[in-house]
Amino acid sequence: MKAIIQTNPEDPHSLELGDTDKPQLHDGEVLVKVTAAGVNRADLLQARGHYPPPPGASEIIGLEVAGEVVDAGTTDVAVGSKVGALLAGGGYAEYVAVPQGQLLPIPTGYSFAEAASVIEVACTVWSNIAMEAGLTQGQTILIHGGAGGIGTFAIQVAKQLGATVAVTAGSDEKLETCKELGADILINYNEQDFAEELKNQCDVILDIMGAKYLKKNLIALAQGGHMVTIGMQGGTKAELNMAILLSKRLTLQGTTLRSRSLEGKAAIVADTVKNVWPWLEDGSVKHHLHATYALADASEAHKALDSGEVTGKLVLEV
Repeated sequence: MKAIIQTNPEDPHSLELGDTDKPQLHDGEVLVKVTAAGVNRADLLQARGHYPPPPGASEIIGLEVAGEVVDAGTTDVAVGSKVGALLAGGGYAEYVAVPQGQLLPIPTGYSFAEAASVIEVACTVWSNIAMEAGLTQGQTILIHGGAGGIGTFAIQVAKQLGATVAVTAGSDEKLETCKELGADILINYNEQDFAEELKNQCDVILDIMGAKYLKKNLIALAQGGHMVTIGMQGGTKAELNMAILLSKRLTLQGTTLRSRSLEGKAAIVADTVKNVWPWLEDGSVKHHLHATYALADASEAHKALDSGEVTGKLVLEV
């Protein structure tokens, strides 16, 4: 099959379309012929050598796809089923092997490209702000990177849960996008200090920055607040003021989706489909597909995402 191969481990942009073996199915897996593959910041990290796949997973980049089941293996999945899939790797290719529990239906009315743009963000957002942090009606959530793939989706889900939504973004244009999606409090991090604007107000923080924002996040959190860190764009090491942690009774949690067990991923997928898919299908939560690229242009897609100019998601079409 054709797949994107990183030809030089030292060059994150040496992503070229080449030939490799089609995946061999293990028990409980199906073979999906890929039509579209989502592009995520985790893919950029993997290309830079900072986010290797879990043991046993494909070395090919790509954490989400949409396509058609062409081999059901030992499962009861119908050949020909149109599906989305949450992956530990292997998405930037013509075919990928997927555990049955990580298959998702294509939302009614969605194209393959649109479906591929929501799988990873939907599972990430729902598992973190709902399943982990327990965001509920009347609470306030701060979403960093509000105009990104995670952010644009998280704003909409949080509004469906009845929360007040605060966001940070780096330009007025990006903040306008966040406002259109339902954000209530708009903070330009180049001009405002979110810690001062939101001091002691945030019940939940969805954090993609890590070390850089730790001190300010603690200030912004309310009594009993819960911060879930899912990214480290601002570094990995910071000093933690334990006095604030104790006095506010805070919960600081770090999560990843990729390294979870098959059972853990299947549970997240099932809960996400149950709760989020109805919103996608009735239009109350929408995909935010910024642009599509041909699979062979994966390197260009990575450069675009890395530029900071993208709002929402990029997708590769096979």
